[in-house]
Amino acid sequence: MKRVSFAEFGGPEVLQLLDAEEPHAGPGQVRIAVRAAGVNPVDWRVREGQVLGAHPTVLPSGVGIDAAGVADEVGEGVEGIEVGDHVFGEGLSTYAEFAVLTAWARMPEGLTFEEAAGYPSVVETALRLIREAGVRPGQTLLVSGASGGVGSAVLQIARDRGITVIGTAGASNQDYLRDLGAVATTYGEGWVERVRRLGPVDAALDLAGSGVIRELVELTGDPRKVISIADLGAPEFGVRFSGVAGSVPDALAEAAVLISQGKLHIPVEKSYTLADAAQAHVDSHAGHTRGRRVIVV
Repeated sequence: MKRVSFAEFGGPEVLQLLDAEEPHAGPGQVRIAVRAAGVNPVDWRVREGQVLGAHPTVLPSGVGIDAAGVADEVGEGVEGIEVGDHVFGEGLSTYAEFAVLTAWARMPEGLTFEEAAGYPSVVETALRLIREAGVRPGQTLLVSGASGGVGSAVLQIARDRGITVIGTAGASNQDYLRDLGAVATTYGEGWVERVRRLGPVDAALDLAGSGVIRELVELTGDPRKVISIADLGAPEFGVRFSGVAGSVPDALAEAAVLISQGKLHIPVEKSYTLADAAQAHVDSHAGHTRGRRVIVV
């Protein structure tokens, strides 16, 4: 089979599309014929060699944690999934023709593989952040870098829970944020004052790692009310860096319900081939994403 991998840490140029041995489903696992894989910032962070406790890397390594596809091997002890079922979930080395999933769910009706691949870790992260932020109905959550996959999920889930969200993004994504139910404003010079004029903030999330931790602490008045998934220097300000996943199966189950009810939709901004994985990482690193980027296999 073909698989994207890297033998040394570095820039996107270290990614190679190579022949590899097919993985097989062990106990409690499902192997899928991958139809699409999600592109996440954690993918290029791992490739660069950033120290992420939840993702230890042994070289040579595959790339990718999210995927959607057709189950073709069901491991011992797995119930509720049969060969031929369409599933989405998290696993290892998902930029490949076959991948083993360690957490999965049946794809909701009406989703394409391309769309489904963009949900797993994004929704788990969004649900975890809302829980860790402790925001309640009637309170206001500030989201810095709100137009990407995690931001798109946070906005919609928070809205469904009665939480007001102020979202920052580029000028071209303001209408997109409003469509998802956010009070939108641009980042850049003067953004802190623009947020202040929108009202008090009960908690804040840093999703982009754009060097705004100090300002988020200022706006909330307490570093314990700020959480980052993108700035490894956040703890220097007393801010929590959230990098360890919660229950992915529970998150997938909740995502499936929200999607089926029409309460959650994350658009696919751009699709790539396995051979274009390096470009996918370049684009993901550049930011300004509206929704999700995926690799179609």
